[in-house]
Amino acid sequence: MSLNVPYLISFILLILLYSCHSVIKQTPKKQNVDSLLYENPQPKLLFGLPIDSSKVIEGKIKRNQTLSTILQSFGVSNTKIYALAQASKNIYDLRKLIIGKKYSIIHKMDTTKTVEYFIFEPDLQSFVVFSLGDSVYTRLHQKKIDLIERSISATIHSSLYETVIDIGAPRVLVSKLIDILAWQVDFFRIQEGDKFKVIYEEESIEGNPIGIKQITGVYFEHFNKIFYGFRYIADQKEDYFDEEGNSLRKTFLRAPLNYRRISSRYSGRRYHPIQKRYKAHLGTDYAASVGTPIHSVGEGIVVEAKYGRYNGNYVKIKHNSTYSTQYLHMQKIKRGIRPGVQVEQGQTIGFVGSTGLATGPHLCFRFWKNNSQVDALKVDLPPSDPINPNALNDFLHEKNRIIKKLELLTFESPQDKKETPMSP
Repeated sequence: MSLNVPYLISFILLILLYSCHSVIKQTPKKQNVDSLLYENPQPKLLFGLPIDSSKVIEGKIKRNQTLSTILQSFGVSNTKIYALAQASKNIYDLRKLIIGKKYSIIHKMDTTKTVEYFIFEPDLQSFVVFSLGDSVYTRLHQKKIDLIERSISATIHSSLYETVIDIGAPRVLVSKLIDILAWQVDFFRIQEGDKFKVIYEEESIEGNPIGIKQITGVYFEHFNKIFYGFRYIADQKEDYFDEEGNSLRKTFLRAPLNYRRISSRYSGRRYHPIQKRYKAHLGTDYAASVGTPIHSVGEGIVVEAKYGRYNGNYVKIKHNSTYSTQYLHMQKIKRGIRPGVQVEQGQTIGFVGSTGLATGPHLCFRFWKNNSQVDALKVDLPPSDPINPNALNDFLHEKNRIIKKLELLTFESPQDKKETPMSP
């Protein structure tokens, strides 16, 4: 029998096509991704707790409210509250439910409306979870803080403070700038036309700014003279340095407090307003409001902290074999400040008052060099240590990186907000 070749070839092709079709039909279809997400949705979380099948009630602590009174109003038994109080020991003091602070109640949506959690937010950075479920416990959590590098630049139109506010920058930058450049720039002589650029790190929680962590670099033009400041960690200690790696900080703070004005300067002959006679005034008087904190201008040892007939409440600190300082007429000496105590630079040692021979609230600040009283506003103070030579190359590299960023900033009018995030 002769074979019909064309017919055989057609038959074989038909079989192959049918086989392929069967394979295609049997291959399962790829499931739609959106369908998978819909079938397995992500749980809704609040403070890290699932709340899909729960109801959330928010409120603020009212006067005389306690955790017990709040929970009792939601039907929580005294037995459960007592167990929670025991679980809270050494974690969070239940007496510190501050008036006006937020809290959240999470309870079941069924007929029982059983309270599962009480969450208290004592501040912007933390929250406390009180669990009232099968497992009673208390846990203190810190919220995630994000750091965003920002920058500002402006030409001063009146004062540094007003200019910073006008461009929409955080007011705390003013005090930080003053602290960094206090020995280079006379901030009491700021004039219209002075300029500044600042790069800083802003702390943010859930998209809400909560503060400034630090200034990274600063450019300040004062009386047509340019000053730079660069943050650098040297020998495990943070400090600010100029372009050459010299510290911007002196051994002592320029002033021991935030004051309104200098009411009386160091003088060999001053008319005393109470004693009604001329006599030497071997100190600098800073007029300030009652209760203003007084800070030690440098680290040292307290050698006197007591009341004197003329000096009122006062503290004297020996900083080293060369320098000592004294702070007179305090309203009160800070608790814990007594002879023999070590104090740090900037530490609060007392508060402004008018005790002793004084006509109004002020601080009389006295300065000793080599056991002789000198004018604190004129004494030549030594600078802090410069960059360690072994770290100088690394510092110069970091300085150049910051300068390039500062050079990108342009001076705008104070009416134009010049605060922008920067890429690292």
